[in-house]
Amino acid sequence: MKKTFLLLLVSLTFNAFSQSKIDVKKEFALAAQQYQGMLKSHQDITKTPQSTNKDGSPRDMPTDWWCSGFLGGSLWYIFEQSKDPQWKAAAEKWTMAIQKEQYNTGTHDLGFMLYCPFGNGLRLTKNPAYKNIMLTGAKSLATRFDPKVGVIKSWNKFQSFDYPVIIDNMMNLEFLFWAARESGNKEFYNICLSHADSTLKHHFRPNGSSYHVICYDKDGKVLRKKTAQGYADYSAWARGQAWGLYGYIVMYRETKQKKYLTQAQRIADYILNNPNLPKDKIPYWDYNAPNIPNEERDASAAAITASALLELSTMKTAKSKEYFKNAEIMLQSLSSPAYKAKIGENNHFILMHSTGHKPANSEVDVPLVYADYYYLEALLRYQALHKK
Repeated sequence: MKKTFLLLLVSLTFNAFSQSKIDVKKEFALAAQQYQGMLKSHQDITKTPQSTNKDGSPRDMPTDWWCSGFLGGSLWYIFEQSKDPQWKAAAEKWTMAIQKEQYNTGTHDLGFMLYCPFGNGLRLTKNPAYKNIMLTGAKSLATRFDPKVGVIKSWNKFQSFDYPVIIDNMMNLEFLFWAARESGNKEFYNICLSHADSTLKHHFRPNGSSYHVICYDKDGKVLRKKTAQGYADYSAWARGQAWGLYGYIVMYRETKQKKYLTQAQRIADYILNNPNLPKDKIPYWDYNAPNIPNEERDASAAAITASALLELSTMKTAKSKEYFKNAEIMLQSLSSPAYKAKIGENNHFILMHSTGHKPANSEVDVPLVYADYYYLEALLRYQALHKK
C-alpha cells in the first residue's frame, strides 16, 4: 500500500511539472528590459528604489532601510538567467552599495538587506569579500537575540512595548543558518531553533493563521498579540502569512525536523483554502479586510507565497501537486497584464498592485521592490522544476 502511494505521488508530481505554462525566458527578458530603465533612472547608489509616491514619483530609501538589498538580489537573479556580464556588473554595484549595513545592529532585517544581494552574489561568483561581509552581518543580527526571551527582537519599540517580535522575522533565519554552516558557530543555528520554536508557540492561531506582532516582556512572557500592518489584531495580514510560510519551509529544509514541515503545511492550507482568496490566487492585503472584494490586492504576498509553495512542492508530501499548481496559477496571474507593468511604466518596477502598510495609508496599490525580487525568485524555481 505504501509503495503504491509513493508511485502515485511520483506520477502526480511528474505530471504537474512536465509541461510549463509560463515562458520563464520571456518573462526574464521583459524584466531585464524594465530594469534597464530602473538602472538608468537611479544613478545615486546611496538611495535604493523602493516604490512609488502618491504623486507618482519614485520612492527611494536610504541603505539602512529594510528593503535596501532587494534590488541587488533581483539583479543577481537577472544575471543568473541571462549570463550577461552587464547584469553582473550592475548587481555588484548595487550589492556593494549597502556593505556598510553589515555593522547595523539596529535592525532585525539583515537577512533581507545582506543575504538577498550578497548571498546570491556569493552563490554565483564565489567572491570571498561577500562571505566576510555576511559573516560580520550575521554577528550584528545575533546581537538582537536575548536568550532570556528566546527570540530575535524586531523593532526597538512598538506602542508601549519594549520587545516586539513580528512574523516577518522568520525570513532572516535563513541568513543565520548560512552563517552557522560557514563559520562553524553553533550559536547562530541555536538562535534559529529558539526563535522558530517560540514563534511556533506564540504567533499562530488554531486555524494556522498568524498574528503580526507578539509583544514580550524581558523574561519572555507574552504581554500582547497585536498587528501593525494588518486590518486588526485578530486578522490575517496577507504578507505576514506568506512570511511565515516561507520561513517554516526554510526551517524544515535546514533542520529536517518534521514539526516545521507540518507548520508550513498548516499555513499553506490556511492560505489556499481561504474563502477570501480570489480565483487568480492574488490575495487581498488582509484575509479579513472588511470590504472584500472591494479591497486592494497584495502582489508581493502572492510572489512570496508562490516562491515558497514551489519549494514546498518538492518536499514529498501528499499535497505536492496542489502546492505546485497553486504556485503556477499565482505566477500566471502575476505575469499577466493585470499585475505586470508595461515596459517603461510603473517607475520601472515589474509588478503592480502591492500593498505595504494600509493602516498607515502608506504604499497602497503600488509597486514594491520586494514583490519583484520574490517574483523573479519564483520564476527561477519554477524553471528549475521543469528542468528536472
